[in-house]
Amino acid sequence: MLNPRRIRNQSFSMAARGACAALVTLFFVFVLITNTSNKSISNDVVDQREQEEGQGESPGESSKNVVVDDGVSSLLERIKVLEDELSSLRTRMDDADDKDGNVGVDAVVAPLPTTKSFPSVRYRNEENRKRVLITGGAGFVGSHLVDKLMLDGHEVIALDNYFTGRKKNVEHWIGHPNFEMVHHDVVNPYFVEVDQIYHLASPASPPHYMYNPVKTIKTNTLGTINMLGLAKRVKATVLLASTSEVYGDPEVHPQPESYWGHVNTIGPRSCYDEGKRVAESLMIAYNKQENVKIRIARIFNTFGPRMHMNDGRVVSNFIIQALQDNPITIYGNGTQTRSFQYVTDLVDGLIKLMNSNYSAPVNIGNPEEHTIGQFATIIRDLVPGSKSEIINLESQQDDPQQRRPDIRRAAEQISWKPQILMKDGLLKTIEYFRAEIDRNKRGGKPVPEPVRHGGLESRR
Repeated sequence: MLNPRRIRNQSFSMAARGACAALVTLFFVFVLITNTSNKSISNDVVDQREQEEGQGESPGESSKNVVVDDGVSSLLERIKVLEDELSSLRTRMDDADDKDGNVGVDAVVAPLPTTKSFPSVRYRNEENRKRVLITGGAGFVGSHLVDKLMLDGHEVIALDNYFTGRKKNVEHWIGHPNFEMVHHDVVNPYFVEVDQIYHLASPASPPHYMYNPVKTIKTNTLGTINMLGLAKRVKATVLLASTSEVYGDPEVHPQPESYWGHVNTIGPRSCYDEGKRVAESLMIAYNKQENVKIRIARIFNTFGPRMHMNDGRVVSNFIIQALQDNPITIYGNGTQTRSFQYVTDLVDGLIKLMNSNYSAPVNIGNPEEHTIGQFATIIRDLVPGSKSEIINLESQQDDPQQRRPDIRRAAEQISWKPQILMKDGLLKTIEYFRAEIDRNKRGGKPVPEPVRHGGLESRR
């Protein structure tokens, strides 16, 4: 459909350009005539001197001066008329644009839509800028890794099938020239030229990985094979996000990377635990057989903003219960121990490991240990005015009694240790969940209840 305003503005613009062209032409004519006039004036001076000397004035010269004077006067009048026309055009255009909400004569063409504002990123030249693929890039940990790498000036491609990942976790980067969000499942091959691959794709809490245990195993096996195959083809370095679950219910405390673990291979958690064990085996095999550059991170309990409210993890469960004054439920007697790290500490560890030359597994976790009972009390005390009581329910199958990382290898090989105090991280996470609960209430959505899937609550 034709836009009447645009047609009107185009007409005004053409008229203005025509008037300006005429004005410029007359200006040059004026200059030419003025020069001629100056020459005539000079001749008049000479003639006057000749007249004084008795030579007299030629009638032809006198009439010529009269013609020049008349031409200059006529030209000045015409210039004045053109100036009035231009002023009238400007006024009409301003009036029309004011009606349309624009800004006068400078808005002959409608302004472009405002562009999206992105966080400021570091500038890197081509040589120092990496092209990075992150599987599970819209998930809890993956989205924080996206933030860190984008802010550091790298190009990032995030892959996610949105089973647990959410586009809103990375929506602030969508449209940025250095970022690409791809809906893709890693059980299917993916082809792209990259320098680094962070393979994070996998459900990581019992309600999610036990929802479809076969798919969980396929994600951790076929997905890992696909990423290793890609790394082999494009000569990229690939990092596997493994887990402390490979240690099972450990008999060694704290757990060093050299510990082989104590795992129930047919228990309810085995689809995840054994899937990660096979993924580690695949990483080592591709490294030895195909010379693929690998990194293996064994990730311990991690918390922070962008966790799912209903993912069944102890942090999210306790916070939601405390915010709503519901009983805080502990499965077992509460003497089980866990170590909790804030998500930005984990991301820093992953990046340091990727940029190192170390290929063996590395624990990434916070060695500060708390019992589950202590942790429940800490969270309740951090929620102002919470009236939640702490109750104990029947313990769960294969729930590890102790979980604490030995991070000496991380300190020695990649110069990493956690920096964020647990209390500070919990306060940020509590505010995140408070905002999520308020948003759900405004949208008329029920607040999810803490999840127990198949009789099992996450202890991660």
